[in-house]
Amino acid sequence: MPEERYKTRRYLPSPEETDQKLFCTENITLPMLQEAYWHGFFPWPEDKESTEIPWVNPQGRGLIPLAVFHIPHTVKRLLKNGLFELRIDTAFEDVLAMCAERNDGSDTWITPEIKKNYAEFHKIGWAHSFEAWSRKNGNLVGGLYGISIGKIFAGESMFYRESGASKFALACLGLVLTECGVQLLDTQMVTPVTEQFGAKYFYRGDYLDALEYLRDTPITTEQLRITAEKLKSEGKIC
Repeated sequence: MPEERYKTRRYLPSPEETDQKLFCTENITLPMLQEAYWHGFFPWPEDKESTEIPWVNPQGRGLIPLAVFHIPHTVKRLLKNGLFELRIDTAFEDVLAMCAERNDGSDTWITPEIKKNYAEFHKIGWAHSFEAWSRKNGNLVGGLYGISIGKIFAGESMFYRESGASKFALACLGLVLTECGVQLLDTQMVTPVTEQFGAKYFYRGDYLDALEYLRDTPITTEQLRITAEKLKSEGKIC
């Protein structure tokens, strides 16, 4: 699919278009997750206490075409100054748990059902975590997790415990994915943070077209780690 299409069909959805709860289930299974991501759906519970799982496929989809992935200047400094170390898939369940615990105490959509199933999704090779570890104290201080769909990566959630750590992880994600030949980073929604990296809203139909064209077997942890080590040896990330 030509990159130009991504640049010309973006738009900002109206509020009614962003509320796209299409159907609900009482639980999640791994086959359901695989089928959902293969066709553009993802689970989005109302809050962490929800027992009903809504599956959504919003009309306005937040995407970053990696050909135009932009790393803000302040984040570029984080890639060079050595405050954080990138690790991949060494603490997936910890990243998942920390994403579910917001710093400000506000509610989150990551339910126990989500935690259980995405941990299993990770074990079979679909879900990956990009982690920022503090070089000062050795702690996990930021990161994100998401789903590999071949040449698309669906970002799910991110967290930080030290300033800049989540942006460091996001920058590393974009660089590693680009080097691996991934073309689209699906952010689902556009936030002030993802917008800094190039996220825009696109039509659902365009995303589904891209998904049909780009979806493939997941990138493996080994591929991601080898690529990250290559970028580290080139001085592009810590």
